[in-house]
This record gives sequence, C-alpha cells and structure tokens, in this order.
Amino acid sequence: MSSTNTSTQRQWIAEQARKHPERVFTTLHRCMDLEWMQEAYRLTRKDGAAGIDGVTAADYEQDLEGNLLDLLGRIKSGRYIAPPVRRHYIPKADGTERPLGIPTFEDKVAQRAIVMLLEPVYEADFLPSSHGFRPGRSAHDALHAVREGVMEGKRWVIDADISKYFDTIPHQHLREFLDLRIKDGVVRRMLDKWLKAGVLDKGTLLRTGKGTPQGGVISPLLSNLYLHYVLDQWFEREVQPRLRGNGLLVRYADDAVMLFENDRDGQRVLAVLAKRLGRYGLRLHPDKTRYLDFRPPQASGRGTDATFDFLGFTHYWVRSRQGYPVVRQTTAKQRFARAMRTVNEWCRRHRHDAVAQQRAHLASVLRGHGNYYGLKGNSARLSSFHHQVVRTWRKWLSRRSRKSRLNWDKMRELLRQHPLPRPRVRHATTAPLFL
Repeated sequence: MSSTNTSTQRQWIAEQARKHPERVFTTLHRCMDLEWMQEAYRLTRKDGAAGIDGVTAADYEQDLEGNLLDLLGRIKSGRYIAPPVRRHYIPKADGTERPLGIPTFEDKVAQRAIVMLLEPVYEADFLPSSHGFRPGRSAHDALHAVREGVMEGKRWVIDADISKYFDTIPHQHLREFLDLRIKDGVVRRMLDKWLKAGVLDKGTLLRTGKGTPQGGVISPLLSNLYLHYVLDQWFEREVQPRLRGNGLLVRYADDAVMLFENDRDGQRVLAVLAKRLGRYGLRLHPDKTRYLDFRPPQASGRGTDATFDFLGFTHYWVRSRQGYPVVRQTTAKQRFARAMRTVNEWCRRHRHDAVAQQRAHLASVLRGHGNYYGLKGNSARLSSFHHQVVRTWRKWLSRRSRKSRLNWDKMRELLRQHPLPRPRVRHATTAPLFL
C-alpha cells in the first residue's frame, strides 16, 4: 500500500497554503482517491471500541478495498450519512462521570481522510504558540516554552481555563472561520454532517448547535482552528503590539498560559480576555482562571512562592546548586493521585491474574507514566510513583487468598523474577528512557 502520491499531494497543498496565505481552497477533494483512503485507513487506530453499528476494524478489513471505494464514492457524491457518536461514561476522581464519544470505525476513516486535506492548510496558518494535536509538536514543547518564558523574565501569569470548551464552540462562528480558507463543497458538506450528527446517549439522540464532534480525529483540528482565530491571532496581532514589556502565549488545545514581563500588561489583558472569548461564545472558568505574581521569592520580601499547574505539572521556584532561582516542573498532586487510583483499581480487579500478566501491564503503566512525566527535576516524583506501584501490587497480591500474604522479602524476590522498569530521566525537557 503506497502513499507516495498522497504524500506529494499533501506537500503541494501545504506549499500552496504557505505561498498564498489568503487563498481559499475550493477543490481539495480532487486529491482523494483509493490510495488516499488507504492511507487514511492506515493512520486510523484499529484498537478502539466499536461505534453504534458494532463494526470493528477487523470486520471492516475483510473487504477493505471495496469498503474504501464505497466510502469514497459516498463522500464525493454527498450520499455519506454521518452516524451519531455513541456516548460512554467513565468515572472521574471526584465521583462524577466523564463522557466519551465513540464514532463508528468507518466514520473515523472518513474523518481521517478529511483531516489529511485540512491539516496541510492549517499547519501553514497555525502560530508557534499552539502546541496541541499538531504534527511534530507535543505537550513537552509547550512545557519547555513556559519554563523558558518564565526564566527569561515573563513572571506575571494568566492561567486561563476555558469552561467546557469542546462542548461550547458555536457552529456559526466555526463556519465563518472555515470560510476564510475552505470553501470546497465536498469537505464543507462532510464537516456540516459531523457537526449535526449528534450523540446517542443511553438510547436518546441529542443534537446541538455547539461543540465539536466527540471522539473523532476531526475534533482536535476544528478546536485548534477555532482558538487560532479567537485567541492566538488576537494575542499576536492585537495584544503584543500594545504591551509595555514582552509577552508570551503558550497553548495546548484549550489549556492556555499567558506570561508577561510587566504586571500592568497582565492586568490589562486579563481585564479584556473574558470579553474577547465571550464575543465568540466561550467563557472563562471563574474559579480555575488565575492571575499570578510568579516572581521568585527574594530575601528582601519581594516576589511570592506561588505555584501553578499546566499540562499535569506543578511549576514552582527552587534554588539551583549554584544558588540561582530556577523553575522546577514536577508531577501535579492531583495527576499523581489519579494515576495511583487507577493502578490500585486495576490491581484489585486483576489480582487473580498470572503474575507475569500483571507485571506486563504494570511495566506498561510505568513506561507510559515516565515517558510523559520524566522531565528534568522530576526524578523524585517518578521514583515515588514507582515505589507506590510496587506497594500497591504487593497489597493486592497479598489478598489473592488467606495464604498468599507477601512480606517484603518475598516481594523483593518476586521483583527479581518479574522486574519492573525503573525510570531514567534525560537531562532535558523531554521524556525519559526506561531501562
């Protein structure tokens, strides 16, 4: 299954978008052929839950070429019907439930095919301040940008929280922003169908004029597009030129931090930020949005010892070995506690599984946790997580039966036979290697 032609077409779209920032694309759908759909299928995750039709990736693959040709024909002719997203609930740490959207597998492939058309266009438009759900960018890049910005002297912080962002994006404004770049009839028809498809919640079909399609790959791109115009461009074109000092916006999806050299600048931006978002149907969370004096504590009493959380990390000041104030980023307490609750619940439910199977799962958990939280300066929290996982595993192994009580000598012997990986943090704001 070759994707050479598809790659060439996407490069052409990206080149046109860069050369002509005002161009409105009207015939993008002509790039879509069987090879394009095969590449969309290849990029679609195959291990997700089935949607409302019950069709899995394995089912779809039995007549893959026929299914993809049929899907392509329905997309281009307008006969494609976007199915509702199946809503599933998972428990949250506070006792409430978090809704998840599960599209059908074919709908995921269709969304991926359209994303492949739109992504080259908007990657040419998106600004460096945006890090979320973009090729070649990650949460670690956003964390690095925040740390560097503070270290460079931008120490007045707006920690912005947009209330229920993905559920409240008004479709009218979203369509107006799409008009600026995309007027391809096939693409816009597909986007409209996804916006109108609704959610099947416990047998009830719910439709609304707000929000992006839940659970699909099109949703992150549309949400990035919306905040690109509402927040990123506004900050660069309207806010930055009016600041007395330097300012910086760092955004990952709907999580945004603004940094300022000047207190007055920060206060002025905070005063108009809610109005700016409100103009486009969004609202700042009144309790979670904060304005911070994040200067390092000084012997003279200047500054504060305030902290703020961003992308699962708590940011605070410490003294380096040379005695200089530096920003440290460590696993946020809530994220640490949530991860441990998940481990505890898994060990409880799977305590009767074979030890080798348990070890394989816990090793995967440790690698995943470390690959995200393994920033320089966070080794103590990583070690603590490893220790707590071992303690939890021992606790539930001891409860397999009345005779299975494990003391620490026996647990250490078990770990020699079934070792868990230990984190090794790289000396950079990137993920660690587990050895």
